[in-house]
Amino acid sequence: MARHDPTSPITTTFDMNQTDSVNSARTLILRYGRNSTAYQIINPGFLRWFAPDEMGLVGYVSRGKTIVAAGEPVSPIENSLEVATRFESNTLSGGIKRLCWFCASSEFVSHFRNRTGYATVVIGAQPVWNPKTWREKIEGHPSLRAQLHRARNKGVEVEEWPKEKALNHPELQQCLNEWLDNRPFPPLHFLVEPQTLDRLFDRRVFVAKWNQNVVGFVLLSPVPLRNGWLVEQFVRRRAAPNGTVELLLDQAITTIAREDYTYVTLGLAPLSRRADIAVTNPPLIRFLFGWLRLHGRRFYKFDGLDFFKAKFSPDYWEPIWGVVNESRFSLRTLYAIAAAFSNGSPIRSVLLALFKALRQEGRWLALRLQSRGD
Repeated sequence: MARHDPTSPITTTFDMNQTDSVNSARTLILRYGRNSTAYQIINPGFLRWFAPDEMGLVGYVSRGKTIVAAGEPVSPIENSLEVATRFESNTLSGGIKRLCWFCASSEFVSHFRNRTGYATVVIGAQPVWNPKTWREKIEGHPSLRAQLHRARNKGVEVEEWPKEKALNHPELQQCLNEWLDNRPFPPLHFLVEPQTLDRLFDRRVFVAKWNQNVVGFVLLSPVPLRNGWLVEQFVRRRAAPNGTVELLLDQAITTIAREDYTYVTLGLAPLSRRADIAVTNPPLIRFLFGWLRLHGRRFYKFDGLDFFKAKFSPDYWEPIWGVVNESRFSLRTLYAIAAAFSNGSPIRSVLLALFKALRQEGRWLALRLQSRGD
């Protein structure tokens, strides 16, 4: 199978077809995957660079003159800096000016913290549990117990579906489509790619049914070297009884606890400040993040997602970082990160979100007027 020449410029994906690229990436992820985002590199939309001699893998997207890499290199931990350096050298030789490692771990970031010409910022935190402590946390939280009882009393049932059944299942896709339609912002991509039901491979799917209909599901992706799982998606329909998502998470995490897994995370809570670290972001980043928390709620509920993940009483919070090969995070880099998630122009996505919000407001107004007329 052809490998990408590590000395050639990165302008397109490698000289291999898409299936070979995904399969090769999956092999390396199952061998070296430590970062919680590693398995997402097989998702649609990623370019993949393979280091020589199967030393490692980088998943990335290209936005203008900026490369945004997913997490950090998938490689033996002792080789991560070498793989990152090779990838950066390759990237810069292709005319790219900036390389950002987005959603990286503290261990990887430590290689760059005191190096000239690199900037690091905390972009949020992710909650972590040993699955064996999960049941104790739930039992000690009255409101969570009440949520689970509500869903069970309504008749919600959860079961794990075999991959063969879940793969592109129309009811799961309908559930996902409805969930996406009800989000205030257009579907995001990159590390939150929603279309994963055709690439299950090693993933696990737990499905909630109510009155014989699918009303929600959670999708777990493996984190092999941490003996655990990332809850990559938790999805519910609007008609799902209260407590459906909580019941799904409880069933999924209780199941992996019985199987002796020792790590599970619900993934990044963007802008979360719950990680216990003595690090202060630069003033510009603090201002922008504060502005987003305050004014971005219309489109993305940063605080709501943070609170939802925190209510399950994590064992601890891991800080999640961004690293860029410039002396400070520039506005161009921040724009490229936004473009990676919006899969295009962030400005266009905001305008679409505004149009969607106005359309929804119009529907609600029409319903109110109709109810008054009746």
